[in-house]
Amino acid sequence: MNLEYFIAKRLVSGKESKGYVSRSIVSITTFGISLSLAVMIISVSVVTGFKESISNKVIGFNGDIQIENFDSNTSFETNPISSNQPFLQKLKQINGINYFQKYAITAGILKKKEDNQGVVLKGVGKDYNWSFFKKNLIAGSIINITDSAICNDILISKTIANLLKLKVGDDVAMFFVKDPPRARRFKISGIYETSMDELDKVYIIGDIRHVQALNNWESSQISGFEITIDDFKNIENAKNSVEALVGMNLQPDGSALKTQSIVEKYPQLFDWLGLVNMNVWIIIGLMLLVAGFNMISGLMVLILERTRMIGLLTALGARSISIRKIFIYQSGFLVLKGLLWGNIVGVSICLIQYFFHLVQLDQSSYFITYVPINLSIVNYLLLNLGTLVSIILMLVFPSLVISKISPDITLRYQ
Repeated sequence: MNLEYFIAKRLVSGKESKGYVSRSIVSITTFGISLSLAVMIISVSVVTGFKESISNKVIGFNGDIQIENFDSNTSFETNPISSNQPFLQKLKQINGINYFQKYAITAGILKKKEDNQGVVLKGVGKDYNWSFFKKNLIAGSIINITDSAICNDILISKTIANLLKLKVGDDVAMFFVKDPPRARRFKISGIYETSMDELDKVYIIGDIRHVQALNNWESSQISGFEITIDDFKNIENAKNSVEALVGMNLQPDGSALKTQSIVEKYPQLFDWLGLVNMNVWIIIGLMLLVAGFNMISGLMVLILERTRMIGLLTALGARSISIRKIFIYQSGFLVLKGLLWGNIVGVSICLIQYFFHLVQLDQSSYFITYVPINLSIVNYLLLNLGTLVSIILMLVFPSLVISKISPDITLRYQ
């Protein structure tokens, strides 16, 4: 067995160490490390959970990447493109692309007796992926779009339902500012809630053929394609790959296509999420400093109470670097103990919030009703490893004080 490791282990667990004043100091140091790691675990879990929840909701409405007419602006009246694009087969082959689907949108006014609300009818086809709306459906059912008759069912949000006092099964009229003005009567099939008021109060979901008819489009004309990718972290690379594929394809009328990521479509939202992410790095940095300085203080106390041992080992021929290793090992044991308790406390708090949602949020400010938690084993392992390595590295220079201890002075009065 490694001699330095053996001595360090005896110093930590041996009976002879229990009478030392340093035991209480070490307990405080261990508590500081545990608290720091617990705070880091909770912070990372909350922020990554918050980012994931908000991003998934925005992506659920729009997809990660959109392909549309280059002449389309930020309004809800888009210029059409053909659904029969030559690049669609190659699009499936791009690494990271999960699926893509067509959509068409048009603006209108939803009216119920004396109440009305400006909304956007988003038309989708039978190939539409309903997983997002199934997850957020609170009443009724998903609409059933087939190749036969046009479906008159729609999905509306809880926000719109409350504004217009609507419920599942109600008939509602929607008016469109066209030339000439047009109207459609729909039946509410389901009600969803995502807590994203900026989107919930705007979008209703229906059959794409209604939008095509209202816009005087052919059956092959759509507003664009929504693309969903496997990993949001690779959205920029995926967007560039899609853009390289579709950028040179001109439409029959001479117009071009543009590719836009969800980050580019909602820059303010994702800039805000980026600032939240920066706050986590600041918290991690501060907690590492607190844990490191706690351990440095503990190490100095350990060294001061073991000066006789240091002098004896030096007199017996032990090198300074060997003695330093003893205290680094001893500190490592204490750090591991602190990490163990930090994991127990931090992960326990995260699990309680994950399953019971005890901490609530103001939905109008945070787009979500409770503090979300992302339980990531990888993040926890990285935090533990980073904390352990950082603290041990911070102890290297303070341990140099051992080389200043003279054996003749420490042993003369023993």
